[in-house]
Amino acid sequence: MTAALPQPVVSVAYHSGFGHTAVLAEAVRDGAADTGVTVHLVKVDEMTDAEWAQLDGSDAIIFGSPTYMGTASAAFHAFAQQTSGRWADRAWQDKIAAGFTNSASKSGDKLATLQYFSLLGAQHGMHWVGLNLLPGWNSSVASENDLNRLGFFLGAAAQSNADQGTEGVHKADILTAEHLGARVAEAARVVIAGRAAL
Repeated sequence: MTAALPQPVVSVAYHSGFGHTAVLAEAVRDGAADTGVTVHLVKVDEMTDAEWAQLDGSDAIIFGSPTYMGTASAAFHAFAQQTSGRWADRAWQDKIAAGFTNSASKSGDKLATLQYFSLLGAQHGMHWVGLNLLPGWNSSVASENDLNRLGFFLGAAAQSNADQGTEGVHKADILTAEHLGARVAEAARVVIAGRAAL
C-alpha cells in the first residue's frame, strides 16, 4: 500500500489598489481551495516574516496585480525586487507559478503584466501554468458571460469599469479566476505525485 501524498500548498501573492484585484485573488483562492489544497492569501504590500515563510513553503505561487501604465503596480514591483535574495539562493526553483491581472480597459495592456509575471517566475526557475481556456465572447453566438471573455492564454485577465467599485468586477472574470486557481492546484498535485514516483 502506498503512502498518501501530501496535499499541495498554494499561495496567492497579490496587490490590489482599489479592491478589484482583491476580488480576483479571493476567486483564485476559492478555485484552488475547492480542489482540497491549502491556500494562503498574501498581500505583497503588507508582508510579514511569516508570510515570506508561507511563500517559501508553498508548492505554487500565483502572482496578481492590477495593470497600471502597462505593467504591474509599483507595490508589486517592490515585492518582486525583495525576492532577489530568494532568486540568488534558488529558493523558489521548481515551484509552480501563474498570474492574474485587472484593468479598466478591455485590453489595457494587461498582457504585458502577465508577461512580467511569467518572466519573474522564469527568473526564479519556476514552472509557468497558463489558463488553458479557449477564448470566449468571440463569435455572434458568444456572450460576455463566457469564461475567458477577454481571450487571454498566459493567465487570467479581468476588466472592471473605472467608475465602479468592487461590485463592478465581472462575474465571468471571477469564474475565470476560479478556473485558474483550480488549474494551478491540480498542476501542483501532478508535480508532487511525479516527484514521489521518481
